[in-house]
Amino acid sequence: MSLVGGVDADADGDEEAVSASSSTEPTVASSTAVLVVGPAGYRTEGTGGISRYIAEQRRYLEDRVSLDVVDTAVRTPERPLEYLRAAVTALLTWLGFLARRRPDVVHVHTSHSFSFYISAPYVLVAGLLWRRPVILHVHGSSFDAFIEDASAPAARFQQTVFDACTAVVALSEHWREVLSARVPPERIVVLPNAVDPEEYDPDPVADPPHLVFVSNHIERKGIVEVTRAIDELQDAGVRFRATIAGSGPLSDHAEAVADAHDGVEYAGFVSEARKRDLLSEGSVYVLPTRAEGLPIAVLEAMAGANAIVSTDVGGIPSIVDDANGALVSPGDEPALTDALEELLADPERTERMGRVSRRRIEESYAWPDVVDELLSLYARALDDDGGE
Repeated sequence: MSLVGGVDADADGDEEAVSASSSTEPTVASSTAVLVVGPAGYRTEGTGGISRYIAEQRRYLEDRVSLDVVDTAVRTPERPLEYLRAAVTALLTWLGFLARRRPDVVHVHTSHSFSFYISAPYVLVAGLLWRRPVILHVHGSSFDAFIEDASAPAARFQQTVFDACTAVVALSEHWREVLSARVPPERIVVLPNAVDPEEYDPDPVADPPHLVFVSNHIERKGIVEVTRAIDELQDAGVRFRATIAGSGPLSDHAEAVADAHDGVEYAGFVSEARKRDLLSEGSVYVLPTRAEGLPIAVLEAMAGANAIVSTDVGGIPSIVDDANGALVSPGDEPALTDALEELLADPERTERMGRVSRRRIEESYAWPDVVDELLSLYARALDDDGGE
């Protein structure tokens, strides 16, 4: 049985090709026990994309099914004793998983590299030992390289893990193509990340236009390119203000450009509430990232009715195009600066793009709709498994 919900697994299209549950599809009972496994970050105060997804998944599903979470996150060790503590934490989490009552469905969130090997035992036990349907939800910015560059033994292990799954979730058509190297097309389901648009209250007329960057201050996210572009545009007399939020090892670049220009604010690390406010106040959101899955940050900015300037990597081209922003190649600083200048110099066009962004979220990337698709996926997985 295909788990793609009646959609041709080889058909072209974007995430919207995955249909929500219909009257002809099986339904999932509220008593269905769903166990979510992944780095929820309860112990580590995680703020990454997977932990945020799990938090929202729990929020929207806990009244629809009997849901529990196994948090596999551990703090990144920095000293020898912390390595021991991390190992003990991981072992206790694993033993707790083995001892628990077996659920009806196991939903495992994973990423590339270390994350995949942490999640693999949960998939193998649930799928091969417990004989339960397993949904493997693939996140991560470099999963393509993780598959393509795998050694022969690593590739065989990856294949064993994928074979133990009932369905594998890809974040976009790009990632479906990547996963098709290991997973039969009928078992790949495209299900995008999502946000709640009701949590954002866009201010469509920012005067001057407001450029916002909210992300980790690391090389991959493009913080250096952003600050250089802001510096150049400020020096050129382009009329706009900018807010740079987030933290990380390259925050000195944000601090320097804020010190150099009155129209630039460095906000540092911000709370979720403040982040939503910033994105609701923004005109243009910039994320010149070098690698992504389907970034929740961009979806959040779209919910805040921002025009988007980002890069043509991962699943980003499935949510950003000429109608709601601009895409440049990673590391192309002149193209990034030109794209930002073009939008900041035309507030009316930027506002139109922001409305398109908001509408796309409301129509295709809102949590209430994605939850219905998740429930439909669980129901089909149980039906395919014979309801055991």
